[in-house]
Amino acid sequence: MPSDRLTEALSRHVTELESAGTAKGAEAVVVGVLQAEGERGPRFLLEGEGDKEFLRMNSNSYMGLGLHPAVMAAEEKATAKFGAGPGAVRFISGSYAAHIELEHALAEFHGREAGMIFSSAYASIVSTITPLVTSETVLISDELNHNCIINAMKLSRPAGKAIYAHNDMAELDAALEQWKGKAKRALVVTDGIFSMRGDHAPLDEVMALCQKHDGAFEENVVCLADDSHGVGGFGQTGRGTEEYTNCPPVDILVGTLGKAFGVNGGYVVANEATVRFLRESSQMYIYSNPITVGEASAALAALRIVDSPEGEALLENLRALTKRFEDGLGRIGIETIPGEHPVVPLMIRDTAKTHHLVNYLYAHGVLVTGLAYPVVPRGDEEIRTQINADHTEADIDRVLNILAESGIGRGH
Repeated sequence: MPSDRLTEALSRHVTELESAGTAKGAEAVVVGVLQAEGERGPRFLLEGEGDKEFLRMNSNSYMGLGLHPAVMAAEEKATAKFGAGPGAVRFISGSYAAHIELEHALAEFHGREAGMIFSSAYASIVSTITPLVTSETVLISDELNHNCIINAMKLSRPAGKAIYAHNDMAELDAALEQWKGKAKRALVVTDGIFSMRGDHAPLDEVMALCQKHDGAFEENVVCLADDSHGVGGFGQTGRGTEEYTNCPPVDILVGTLGKAFGVNGGYVVANEATVRFLRESSQMYIYSNPITVGEASAALAALRIVDSPEGEALLENLRALTKRFEDGLGRIGIETIPGEHPVVPLMIRDTAKTHHLVNYLYAHGVLVTGLAYPVVPRGDEEIRTQINADHTEADIDRVLNILAESGIGRGH
């Protein structure tokens, strides 16, 4: 059956995105990786660019572990022994010893009773929130939470929803107060690190409010934090926003293996009862294959590195490089949102100038991510840069020099 009318409608939609300047456009395809050497960090070769080397300033591999020899060796060894894929979902015959060992190690790393892994952090969030939300639950969320949380809320059927202004604890307090006596359960959801800006939730204050109102809800006020951009690469020992804010453990912590740990997959850590419930209720856990045995083994190797003196040294270097870059931006006169997290936004606040600078940096061999409306609000257009522990001081200084030569600083 012909689908010409559908094809026309779909093409029209993409054309509209392109006209509005909001289309993602062609993807940069990596065809080669040059390992770090001397004062030069890793470089990447792209399809159609020949031998031109690119410095990647838009990677969320914050600790540089994706290219760590021990991590790569662990994946290669496990793949050679167990094969390329798990061959089944977990509850049939897709659970391997490496999956179980990784779940135990993640729970221990975060000081929880139990953990479970998913194919991605996105799947972790959607498949954790939706079964936890009943018709007698109020779902409360920060307005700048990640797309995965927004979509999980859309898929849920709560008694009601409340959105509080970004990191506004007075509004969160009021929302919990408003729903007393109207819902049995309250689920408060926040990012740990807000990935567009690099700022963090005041998790200690969020938890204090949850505890303050907990007695008014028959089935508790439950705090869920998605700290995918925090775990492994933020906090003194890489334990994320909880550690940075000196927060008691949130009820449910979601993280990723695909950012600071440099591999792939997502995970949840919580008490034993919650994890048992999720294993029986999380649709994307039950009906999707897990990460491969190779990926689980690589993630375990990465976790062990983070939780070691080598990891502490990488974290210290990451903080130092982030500060070096932020200080340099200040000297140039480029606005940013200061903080210790390695997401460093360049607040350009103009769509055309944002696109121009992204192209300028690309022409000079630097990969960054431009964010414009509707990804960010109008007036908040930015270029998101991400510092990695395998960058070098020379890499940071090179990017700063290119930015200075672009003329985008003071007086732009």
